[in-house]
Amino acid sequence: MKLFSYKILNSKAWLPLCVVLLIAINWAASFFHASIDFTNEKRFTLSTTTQNILSNLDSTVDITVLLSGDIKSEFKKLSNSTRELLENFKNYGGNNIQYTFEIPGDGLDDTAKSKVYESLIGMGLRPTNQQVQVKEGEGVNNRQIFPAAIVRYKGKTIAIDLLQGQIQKSVFNSKDLLDKQSLNSAEALLEYKFSHAIQQLTQSQTPLVGYVYGNGEPEYGFLPVNDVFETLGRNFIVDTVNIKSQPFISNEYNALVIVKPLEKFSDQDKFKLDQYVMNGGNLLFLIDVLYAERDSLQNGDLIAYARDLNLNDLLFRYGVRVNTDLIADKHCDLIPVEVGNVGGQSQQQLLPWPYAPLLQPGSTHGIVKNQADVLGQFVNSIDTVEAVGISKTILLTSSENAYTMATPARIELNSLQTQESINKYNRKNIPVAVLLEGKFTSLYANRVSQAQLDSLHQYKSEFKRACVNPGKVIVVSDADIAMNQVSEKIGPLPMGTNKYTKVGYANKDFFLTCTEYLANNDNVLEAKAKDYTLRLLDVKKVEEERINWQLINLLVPVMLICLFALVYQWRRKRKYTI
Repeated sequence: MKLFSYKILNSKAWLPLCVVLLIAINWAASFFHASIDFTNEKRFTLSTTTQNILSNLDSTVDITVLLSGDIKSEFKKLSNSTRELLENFKNYGGNNIQYTFEIPGDGLDDTAKSKVYESLIGMGLRPTNQQVQVKEGEGVNNRQIFPAAIVRYKGKTIAIDLLQGQIQKSVFNSKDLLDKQSLNSAEALLEYKFSHAIQQLTQSQTPLVGYVYGNGEPEYGFLPVNDVFETLGRNFIVDTVNIKSQPFISNEYNALVIVKPLEKFSDQDKFKLDQYVMNGGNLLFLIDVLYAERDSLQNGDLIAYARDLNLNDLLFRYGVRVNTDLIADKHCDLIPVEVGNVGGQSQQQLLPWPYAPLLQPGSTHGIVKNQADVLGQFVNSIDTVEAVGISKTILLTSSENAYTMATPARIELNSLQTQESINKYNRKNIPVAVLLEGKFTSLYANRVSQAQLDSLHQYKSEFKRACVNPGKVIVVSDADIAMNQVSEKIGPLPMGTNKYTKVGYANKDFFLTCTEYLANNDNVLEAKAKDYTLRLLDVKKVEEERINWQLINLLVPVMLICLFALVYQWRRKRKYTI
């Protein structure tokens, strides 16, 4: 064997053999891929759910990423991470995954480009202005970019906002400023967003979600819930459910959404909801148990007092109690407050508004993992109570500097001009949103009336004392999380957007993910639950050791080359010297 190898190496055939071998290796590498993920958090390993979705594709998925060209470094990093992810997608989806990167409207005149931008905005994508240098000495030019992607499959299209779920420092017509943590979270959510979009396009049946009204909930067409219906309509089949007129609620609805009821639920209303849950239904409650609205502050103050929705017994049976207190949080949004008068003109200043807390993830559950702050408004605390067989997961909480105040309570705008002592904010991580899962028992298990039984029998339905299969209920103690503000100039804004500061929070992402978790059994939240560790340099160490590392980087390569040259010359001299 040794002699054979020696003969080949000393013959003229070795070069063609090497060429053939290299071609064979490259050909095999195009069909067989392998990689090893050495990161602790396995950031380059796709979740099992994503792998299954990609492996079972029966047609081509075309993905167009709109992050290309001359863009800022933070968006370039996001673009590169997206490219790496999609290349990983191809390892499982093969030729059924096709992707391109392009600049929207590139090469078109201003009129055509404007139409392209309008089309993208109509798909729910948000443009970002950035300044780019055209040529050296020619200054800078403003350019709109879309940190987004378009996914197409069999004639269907879904738009993905790569920054959705992160705090947008300005949403309309100016710069988006992302800190490193927000950008890191956006990268962590890439797999979830793309796999979720592909799942939506390829699934054979779209979940049916019911929007419940009849107890004072804002109905379709009411501007403050414009984004609720837009968000639901883009992701589900949506139907409105009048709880008063319907004799019972069919379990054909994958989930029911109840947003900001203002009137008491009757016993019959609760019975319908209860039996819907017992028959395998899932509920999302977004409720306000206080009379407290921002509009009432126009006179300078308001009285926050309890609103009786008659839901306490139902929610208590499922495992939670919504308290009639009010949370004040140091970590909060800003509102304009009149601070003086100059020349007959009112002078306003943006001041922290502790009754608009910026709510944070309360656990590592996939619904809220890697999610930015959610904007609340007059939020109540939630207590979990004992419920046999029910697991409870805290989804949202206050910050570590908060407190609760009893109601009725007077709230005055003038109080914002006096800074409260930090010692007053002595409670931390107060729960405001809870996920309940398990086999619920009926509130009416031991007190169902004959009239209620007769109403079920009339429609060939049976009374259930407990869930046959595990169910899911999410209770959020602030309905304003899903309400959108309305701008006098622009109209309805995305939910979670402050119309004064134009800052957009993660309300839409939270609302959508909650509904998705309830309505879709085959959800891809496993992909969202990944950890992306942000490994930042120690700024102090960098400053102190800058010169040392610069010298090492400059001198060590040169020294290694010199050393190699000396060793090579020494060996050559030793070999050929007689």
